Order: sequence, then C-alpha cells, then structure tokens
Amino acid sequence: MAKRRVAVVGIGQTKHDSIRKDVSMAGLVREAAERALVNAEMTWKDIDAVVIGKAPDFFEGVMMPEGYLADALGAVGKPMLRVHTAGSVGGSTALVAASLVQGGVHDRVLTVAFEKQSESEAMWALSLPIPFQPPLLAGAGGYFAPHVRSYMRRTNAPDHIGILVALKDRRNGCKNPYAHLQEKDVTFEKVRDSIMLWDPIRYSETCPSSDGACAMVLGSEKVGDAAHKQAAWVHGTAMRSEPTMFAGRDSVNPRAGQDCAKDVFRQAGIDNPRRQIDVVEMYVPFSWFEPMWLENLGFAAEGEGWKLTEAGVTAMDGDLPVNCSGGVLCSNPIGASGMLRFAEAAMQVRGQAGEHQIDGARVALGHAYGGGSQFFAMWIVGSERP
Repeated sequence: MAKRRVAVVGIGQTKHDSIRKDVSMAGLVREAAERALVNAEMTWKDIDAVVIGKAPDFFEGVMMPEGYLADALGAVGKPMLRVHTAGSVGGSTALVAASLVQGGVHDRVLTVAFEKQSESEAMWALSLPIPFQPPLLAGAGGYFAPHVRSYMRRTNAPDHIGILVALKDRRNGCKNPYAHLQEKDVTFEKVRDSIMLWDPIRYSETCPSSDGACAMVLGSEKVGDAAHKQAAWVHGTAMRSEPTMFAGRDSVNPRAGQDCAKDVFRQAGIDNPRRQIDVVEMYVPFSWFEPMWLENLGFAAEGEGWKLTEAGVTAMDGDLPVNCSGGVLCSNPIGASGMLRFAEAAMQVRGQAGEHQIDGARVALGHAYGGGSQFFAMWIVGSERP
C-alpha cells in the first residue's frame, strides 16, 4: 500500500526562556499543545493519538515523564508513544507522528516535544565521567569544538565566519516573538569580543539553555483538504544514524547526514536543493555548524559552505535563507529544538511565520541532528500537495 499524504494543519509553541517559573512541565507542554489545537481549529476530542519526545530524562530528573503528562495532553485512554533520539528527538518525534498518518493508523495525531532545562544542569549531564572519556570536556561545546577546528583547518575558513552566523541568527531572532534571546543591540564586535568558551567557539556563538515546548497537529489528506487555513504538505521524511566512533568516521561531515539528505531529497523529487528549496530551518547549536551542514546536506561542495555564509546567501534576503526564526542559537529547549526546526519550516510554507516570513516560500527543509553528530532527522514540506 502506498504511503498516505500527510498535512501539517496546526502549529503551536511556547515562549522560550531561561526559566519558565510560571508553569510546570505539564503546563509547558499543554501551552504548546493548546496553541497547536487552536491553530488547527480542533479540540482535544479530535485527536486520535499523541506522540511525545524529549531529550534524556536525567535532564530534569523525572523518569518517563510521558506517563504523568498524558493527562495534560488529553492522551488518557488514547495511544501515546514516546520518542528519544538525543538532540534530534524533536525532529524524530514529528517523523514518527507522520508515519502513523502515512501508514493509515490514525487520521489526526498531536505531536509534542519539550525541555525544561532550568530544572537540570544539561552541560554537566552531557559531560561523561571518567573512565568513559578523558576529563577534557565540559558539555556539548567541549565535544564539538575539535570538530569545528578541524573544519576550519580543512577548508581554510577565516575566523569571522562563526561571528557572521551568530550575528545573522540573533538579528533574525528579534523578528520572532517566541525566541528566547532578543538581542536587539547585537553587533559584530560584541560577538567577536565575547569570551572564548571552547576554542574556537565564543560565548556569543553558542546556543542558550531554554525552557520551552513545540507542538503540531498532523492529519491525513482528508484532514488537510478540510482545513480552513493553508496546510503544509509533507513531501519527504528521513532518519539516519551512525555510531559515535568507528574506524574512518568523519565527524565533520558525517555519512549519516549525507545519506539522510539524499533520501529526503529523492522522496521530494529534488535534484538541485540550492535552487529548489526556498528556506531552510537547520539545527545550528554552535554558529560554525551552519557552513558545516551546508556541505553535509549538499547545498555546497566540500570546503565551500563558509563562502555561502560569508557572501550573505543564508541571510533572510539571500537566495537560501537559513534559520529565519533565529534557530537554535536563539532558542534551545533541547528536546523541542528539532521539532521547532520542522515547525518553523512548515510555518514558512503556510505563510504564517510573521515578521520572519520569506515571501513566496513554497518548499522548505526542516533539519535536526543529535548525539555526537550521529542522529539525523529531516523533512521537506511544501505549500502544495506532493
């Protein structure tokens, strides 16, 4: 049986912040879910199943939180599924939800991803103790800094490229009312002069630690046709993973990312992503990952990604806008960050992105990665059905 078409008919997210003291974990996910239902013009009773995702449970210290969040998400008595693929989990969660519609299991699925990082210490949670690794790292930045340095060495990329990405995304974030960081006074000099955390990654080239959630309502073709608002139609979905370490592994340009991109492009009938995709929401927790992923996803040849960034190609007025929402550099509720990329891509093709909308956006890519650049999830959405 051929896969059924899937439509994104509702999107909601919370205001992201360093500490959301006003809500519990249950209140946080319900805030996003209610907004998605309102956007879809549905109620809790219309939902057939719920798919929820988040990063490791020890981030908040609540084991299997989906059990007690079922009530907050209207999932009591309904099928509910938990997804976990490290930092890419938000994207993977959306893809699992989409698969339930594609396979004809359900017609209307609510999918939610979240993180309440203020109730944890993610940097140290991500720092494995001796003897599992040498005592040289402090959080994800300590792990990825050597990858960035390797990329710079391979490509002869100048030091200011990371500054340009951070400057662009922070300015874009000021157009997004939900973004955590609203740095209206950000300048090249402020980013350049910020403290060096993990050489060559500066403080201002780093994502924040955020509380937040994102939710979407996915429906069958019948549901998409009946929607009063423009739907975002799913043109392709793909996930890939690889081990953290193996002989010959390229951490700078992982094979899993390349294969995932090729698969999702093939499904969507895209053979020239640079020209056929109008806007990209890319998982960039440290600014240097923009040029790295441009190459990994096939938007640029090896060694050429940083040149696109430097030339302004990825700016909102460039020919391949990347992270118009401000991206992970402006909001990073880890479990939800991947779904935010998928949701923001869908908002663009629905024409609902507000101040950061790209005029005429018809095809968009949502991208998420996690672990040691080893888990990848992507989808292509469009304003027209595939």
